[in-house]
Amino acid sequence: MAVNHQVILAEKPRGKLALENFQFAEAEVPSPTDGEVLVKARYVSLDAANRAWMQGVTYRAALGAGEVMAGGSLAEVVESRADHLAPGDLVFAETGWQEFAAVPAKHLAKLPKLEPLTHLLSVYGVTGLTAYFGLLRVGGPKPGETVVVSAAAGAVGSIVGQIAKIKGATVIGIAGGAEKCAWLTDQLGFDGAVDYKLGDVRRALRAACPNGVDVYFDNVGGDIFEAALFNMNNHGRIVCCGAVSQYDDVPPAHGPRGVPGLIVTKRLKVDGFVVMDFYADKDAALAELKSWVEAGKIKVQEDVIDGLENLPAALIGLLAGENRGKRMVRV
Repeated sequence: MAVNHQVILAEKPRGKLALENFQFAEAEVPSPTDGEVLVKARYVSLDAANRAWMQGVTYRAALGAGEVMAGGSLAEVVESRADHLAPGDLVFAETGWQEFAAVPAKHLAKLPKLEPLTHLLSVYGVTGLTAYFGLLRVGGPKPGETVVVSAAAGAVGSIVGQIAKIKGATVIGIAGGAEKCAWLTDQLGFDGAVDYKLGDVRRALRAACPNGVDVYFDNVGGDIFEAALFNMNNHGRIVCCGAVSQYDDVPPAHGPRGVPGLIVTKRLKVDGFVVMDFYADKDAALAELKSWVEAGKIKVQEDVIDGLENLPAALIGLLAGENRGKRMVRV
């Protein structure tokens, strides 16, 4: 019997995610039925949203204890029962954390074989598209405006900041630690960076953004959201992409203070979005992202870890801010 190695969510975490919340299992490799393909995961994508899925229903069904841990992968078709895909084709599929999965083919599209393949999960995948559509369609920065992005050294944030620079904005990143902040300014071309680990982000943002903030791209929520809110200009736009500060701990005792009054008096626009909302324009977005990467206007940073068995530790590390750029696991 061919073996399918899997990572199971053994129990839902209470508080911070831990290795004990996972267990390893073996199962038989599934056989695809009509309209399905059997795929082998090559690279598993890691995202803060993986943790949010354990808390309840989001834009997908809640993840339950005893299930294969949910997640998407850059995968290779091994066997096909669908006309438009053949063995050897690459696809992005919701495989979960396992080596093999039989998945419906109707929503899968053949991906180009480019080098490095990992770019299909980062800048040319959900990560790059989230940055592109979230900033340009939801935030709508104009030349000369000030854009602030939190988790700026992460997968989405690092691309958001670079696109904002391409569009002529002044860009300030919020990140954890002097090394990440220096990377943002020295390597990615950000105009400034705020180290949230030094405390008083609200005051540090005011110093970094003397003309206020026009667009805030929020990946973390919580206290940093609050700090940005108090520095917004009238008619500013807040793009709500994620809230990683609230995914992996007990819920905060309070939300950001003064929110309703500030939103009204500053006439702020606060929008949440999910990248799939914009997929009708995906091809045009990818073409533009590709042109920027090839022209050297976007530098792509990836954090690749080897081994399916390292997925739990890799996700825990991502939630703790270990990564720089897109984190993924090579299976």
